[in-house]
Amino acid sequence: MSNNKGKVAIVTGATGGIGFEVAKRLGQDGYTVVLNGIDEEAGAKRVEELTAQGIDAEYYNFDVTKEDLVTSNIKNIGEKYGKIDVLVNNAGGLGGRSRFEEMTTEFYRFVMALNLDSVFFASRAAIPYLKKGEHPSIINYTSNAGWTAGGPGAGVYGTSKAGVHAITRALAKDLAEYGIRANAVSPGTIDTPFHAQIKSTKPEVFASWANNIMLGRLGQPEDVAGVISFLASEDAAFITAETIQIGGGQALGI
Repeated sequence: MSNNKGKVAIVTGATGGIGFEVAKRLGQDGYTVVLNGIDEEAGAKRVEELTAQGIDAEYYNFDVTKEDLVTSNIKNIGEKYGKIDVLVNNAGGLGGRSRFEEMTTEFYRFVMALNLDSVFFASRAAIPYLKKGEHPSIINYTSNAGWTAGGPGAGVYGTSKAGVHAITRALAKDLAEYGIRANAVSPGTIDTPFHAQIKSTKPEVFASWANNIMLGRLGQPEDVAGVISFLASEDAAFITAETIQIGGGQALGI
């Protein structure tokens, strides 16, 4: 295993769910982890949790959809450490559901900003510091919805995630000359608070989701964190512009 001491990883949207597991795993791998989120209290609690495990962690409170905040905070992180080794653009979400006919422009822009603009803002700000990193890489999150265009009312979510798939490959092309890799993961149905509502109100529906997954179970946040740990590592030194499906075969259907 390579020595990651002194290496710095930023994980956006890291106060819960998959993001926190990713931050924890990278911390266990030896990185100093910088968590981002929009809940100051949750951020402080998560840093405390990681510090108790001997992980170097800190929290920056900013909204990834706000260009100026993303740029200034990532610049501050880069200046503080002198470099960035890994940027994990984990923040994102469904943002709600709306059919196109009644979709407001505000809703459209919000979902695009949350999933696609955020990747652009954070990556652009991090590039000067990734250039100073060791085996630097950017890791984004796309979704099966990027191919299937999403379920009912999730059309703009699917559209934004298709954009993430393309910008990942575009970043890989753009940054290859600096030795900066860009890859994406595409998680399937992962058992996180993201699905908490359906889990509590319709447990039988939630349980049935596993029937559509070849491996017969829902994913866990750790399943995603393990793949991101690999993509960030030197073992993945020759992998760029790639999207890895983490869905237990779900994308193929049964």
